[in-house]
Amino acid sequence: MNTVNQLRPRPELDNPVAAPVLNTFVIGDIQGCCDQLEQLLDLIADTDPQAQILFAGDLVNRGPKSLETLRLVKSMGSRANTVLGNHDLHLLAVANNIRPAHRSDTLDAILQAPDRDELLDWLRCRPLALLEQGNLLVHAGLFPQWSVEQTLSLAQEVEEVLSGPDWIDFLAQMYGNTPDRWSEELRGVDRLRCVVNALTRMRYCNADGVMDFVSKESAAGAPAGLMPWFDVPGRKSSGQAIAFGHWSTLGLVLRPDLISLDTGCLWGGQLTAVSLTDRQVLQIDCPQQQRPGK
Repeated sequence: MNTVNQLRPRPELDNPVAAPVLNTFVIGDIQGCCDQLEQLLDLIADTDPQAQILFAGDLVNRGPKSLETLRLVKSMGSRANTVLGNHDLHLLAVANNIRPAHRSDTLDAILQAPDRDELLDWLRCRPLALLEQGNLLVHAGLFPQWSVEQTLSLAQEVEEVLSGPDWIDFLAQMYGNTPDRWSEELRGVDRLRCVVNALTRMRYCNADGVMDFVSKESAAGAPAGLMPWFDVPGRKSSGQAIAFGHWSTLGLVLRPDLISLDTGCLWGGQLTAVSLTDRQVLQIDCPQQQRPGK
């Protein structure tokens, strides 16, 4: 096990009488790599045993221990929370015969588990966006037209449907690439689908916020006419610190207004945690579980 522990000054250590600050770590895409998650949680506990834990989504799929990962995160109770990622939603859809399983899926253990229904009900009631210590957490991205407040409000619209009695009907209509741009005039399933696609799938868009669902290159290789969603000029959420995963080719990015957390655990990279309190970085090196392109 190799670790990277990039320590930065912590104000409460400089002033012994200062009130303690609740430390919160946010962890990038796990995708069923439970052994590495356990190691990273141990590393966090060594740093701050009282730390709260947030996850940037994609708890499951493609890695070897999706069931164990889901059980572990759920067992953490109020100490932890997660936003939903596209692979988490895919699990819900496969479990309800709405989407076929992919060749690279590793979801069978969950689907056959005796606590399957309990786990799926817990998962579908997770949020799509969280605001913690002045940081907005989403799985993928948000439209340039959205403020932080609007993002949280729109995420809640989807959350209410997913946690309600008609959630399976919604899942059956959730998939599709249209509409690919935001409009205040959107209503019904089109509105909710557009919100889900931004929060769980977005990487690139054009200057008008039209989403691209094909390109996965790093930001340095942006296709013509496209840019990372967080670099769109005039973005309403500009200046707000936003943490997200989903983009493994982007890797770890730390800016005053941005924390990119997906460092390719599944592909032989690292599983990364970043403290929202002081930007301390903790990482665990990971074995390659799948080859890119599968």
